[in-house]
Amino acid sequence: MADSATVLRIDDRGRVRLLTLDRPEQLNAFNDALYDALRDALVDASRDDSVAVVILTGAGKAFTAGQDLAELTDPPRYEEGDGANHGFRPMIKAAATFPKPLVAAVNGLGVGIGCTILAHCDIVLVADTARLRAPFVSLGVVPEAASSRLFPERMGWQAAAELLYTAQWLDADAAVDTGIARRKVAHERLLVEALDLAHRIAAMPITSLVETKKLLLDARGDLQPLLDREFDQFLSMVGAPANAEAIAAFREKRDPDFSRL
Repeated sequence: MADSATVLRIDDRGRVRLLTLDRPEQLNAFNDALYDALRDALVDASRDDSVAVVILTGAGKAFTAGQDLAELTDPPRYEEGDGANHGFRPMIKAAATFPKPLVAAVNGLGVGIGCTILAHCDIVLVADTARLRAPFVSLGVVPEAASSRLFPERMGWQAAAELLYTAQWLDADAAVDTGIARRKVAHERLLVEALDLAHRIAAMPITSLVETKKLLLDARGDLQPLLDREFDQFLSMVGAPANAEAIAAFREKRDPDFSRL
């Protein structure tokens, strides 16, 4: 299958569709184009009767460094109107409601959405070189992608609270131990093992896979109200003093000082 955009590679391997985030020079950080390309690719795969399983991975040394901070400092562009059709919100909705098995092959750095999107993947494999971080409090904002619910469900309350309150890094072993990932794989074997797993799943009847995923999603419940609350709170804190200090510190290559905030 041809690429849908220069920022995302799409390859079909039988009944498995491989989606590769492809901004390696930017560590696959999400800009508007990548959000929209991934949303479109997930929607297309959900409607394509020849696709049984989707794998999500990254090009180069990173899975994704998360939100492109150059865009985070701009005035919010999706509060109304296009907010329903472009950017983060429709992409995470497509991931949260994806009706087929979704496998993540985390090939390296996973920050922000590169960490939280994993809670929407059915099975997560991490390279032994992978490192994950949910940096939201350190940016003066709040978690996103329903991680305020899904992380405690996957990790347990205390592990999720420590991850979200401290913005600490998790290595591959910790990702497995806390339940974010299913297993650790040698970096050079990651895609091979992810494809092997996906092909084993794809050998099953697609109708059975879809109905099983539907039961799993139904048991989890509707995440949309939480996604909306998180997004609204996140948006209200962008540009506020704590966020401004975090972004300034990032640009100036220093630690932020939140002592007066």
